[in-house]
Amino acid sequence: MGQTPFIAVEGPIGVGKTSLAKKLASQFQYTLLKEIVEENPFLGKFYDDIEEWSFQTEMFFLCNRYKQLEDIENKYLANHQAVVSDYHISKNLIFAERTLKQHQYHKYVQIYDILTNDMPRPNMIIYLHASLDTLLDRIRMRGREVEQNIQESYLKQLAEDYELFMEKFEREHPDIPVIRFNGDNLDFIKHQDDLDYMIETIQNHFEKGEVIK
Repeated sequence: MGQTPFIAVEGPIGVGKTSLAKKLASQFQYTLLKEIVEENPFLGKFYDDIEEWSFQTEMFFLCNRYKQLEDIENKYLANHQAVVSDYHISKNLIFAERTLKQHQYHKYVQIYDILTNDMPRPNMIIYLHASLDTLLDRIRMRGREVEQNIQESYLKQLAEDYELFMEKFEREHPDIPVIRFNGDNLDFIKHQDDLDYMIETIQNHFEKGEVIK
């Protein structure tokens, strides 16, 4: 019997991860897992002063995402319930490497490795990417107060960091298919045809046996 599907949707801030994860959960009748963002008490301070509040922010995210990974494993995958998540914990390393001081980053990676060593890995990643203008437009449209102070330079660098990280991920994890979608060309919220195309692409991977549905 194949592995219970665990699909993670990834990409930079504002690209549409949660919206797509919701639609996929509905389409495939999977359990939806959403990351904890606005509950992070340090996030607003982080966007105001990245250097001062980065370690507290990243540690909060790490601990909460670790707890969610435990839930994925114990409540869902162990009971053969497929999951689609709007993030994967590996994204923590993207943010931590960019924002933490070197000595903080080394400590962070040690803690990350201990926590995630035996945690479940996704068996498919859907990677959404888009230009800086598209990301900024979508952040403005969704209107999260905590995100209004995000600096354009930070968002631009983050998108570039994601590209490098995903290229590295594909090299190091050839057993986990990464499906890429360009958010500049696809608006799956406004256009059903775009969503249908994305769902069909994902289903093709199911049919190839890369993920057992």
